[in-house]
Amino acid sequence: MVRAAVAAVMVGAMALTAAAQYPGQLSKKSTEQAPELRAIAVLEWTGEAGKPKACRIVPVAIYDGDKLQDGGLYLARPEPLAVADEVEYELRQNGHAIGLFEVKNAGQEQGSWVGYGEWKGMPKPKEETAQAPAKIDDGAEDDDKPTLHRKHSGDKSGKSGDTDGTKPADDPDRPKLHKHPDEGSGSDTAQTAPDDPDRPVMKKPKKEKAPEDVGHVNSLPEVTDPDRPRLKRGLSNADSLKVVPSLMGLPADMQQMVAVSDSKTRPEHPWGFTWANPDDEKKMKGQMEEIARQALGIAQPAPAARKAVAKTPGNSAVARKKAAAAPPPEPAPLEDEKFRVFELAYGSGATMVLSAKSGTKFVTLIAQPDLYGNVMVLLKSATDAAHLDETPMMRLVDAVDAQADNRGELLFEMRGDTSRSFALYRVVRGRAEKLFASYGAEVGRIAE
Repeated sequence: MVRAAVAAVMVGAMALTAAAQYPGQLSKKSTEQAPELRAIAVLEWTGEAGKPKACRIVPVAIYDGDKLQDGGLYLARPEPLAVADEVEYELRQNGHAIGLFEVKNAGQEQGSWVGYGEWKGMPKPKEETAQAPAKIDDGAEDDDKPTLHRKHSGDKSGKSGDTDGTKPADDPDRPKLHKHPDEGSGSDTAQTAPDDPDRPVMKKPKKEKAPEDVGHVNSLPEVTDPDRPRLKRGLSNADSLKVVPSLMGLPADMQQMVAVSDSKTRPEHPWGFTWANPDDEKKMKGQMEEIARQALGIAQPAPAARKAVAKTPGNSAVARKKAAAAPPPEPAPLEDEKFRVFELAYGSGATMVLSAKSGTKFVTLIAQPDLYGNVMVLLKSATDAAHLDETPMMRLVDAVDAQADNRGELLFEMRGDTSRSFALYRVVRGRAEKLFASYGAEVGRIAE
């Protein structure tokens, strides 16, 4: 599990700015009032899970203990807190932790902040060792700062302190050896010999000066306008990035996964549902597929309609009998069909999500079994390629506990024709309600 740690954020000096951006900010007068932040994001990657060819993390929401804030805007100085350097996310599939993602640097893609970093495996459980003596809290750290989980630094490099980790490397009380000002760095003879002005001196040859580039732009010191644009020469800063951005746009083979960063350690909550009778799952799926075909306009005519056609004048009794006894045609196939079943709260029963498409039409269903064992649709979203910006296509990412209350929400990517966002839906009391929607990002025309 993610260990509570360290992602410090300046609060005191910039409280007025944060309050202007985010209404309802919690005042922090003591450590008990500091909010326990919980960030929800989506990891997107291509290639193999764990060893991606390219990947990025997209902030969705931050729960500040009171409400859900937009993860792409919350405490942006300039990058949002959700993609600040060294923030660490726990990667989850169906509620199970399968890896970690550490943010190394962030940037904007078409107006939306994303983070780039390293996908790591889950740490191995540590063997039990003797309990270390309790550390005295000297109050040096600002416990009132809102934090996300950050990686502990300095463990491997050895630069953050002594071997015991309790003293800094530069100890002002540490004894040091000093040379006498008259002492040199050579042998004893060199230390005592007077300076001879006629003594030959070894000098390194000077490097030849490279010819000046004719495209060099001189500075203009006499210009005092601070807003005047200036050209500068120098090395590119691309090499200084810890992780170079690699995933751009929305490739067809892109995969997605829920990521959670929490300032507090919490137990796992799997979202899988176990059917008492496996046949019930097949029945529910079959009914939802038929509803999806109707929404896509590819459903077969009802059996009664087929019999009426068979009894038209001119058909013999034998032909009508054969037509009535003929098996119904195969249902029209659904393209890119995905079916998931969740238990979003302990003992809450099954919540089913089915998405599919046919040509340029798309449908997503959220449903539950009713008291009679039939499908009860809670939400149906149908759209087509010509209306994606009006009614985005809902693409399920996974279930996630966004508010740390042991109740799962359904996280969807809302993909339009030229933009996309993310939305959390809560299923309660036989309804599926939108709990939160992130700010939409322009992504260019989407080819599905």
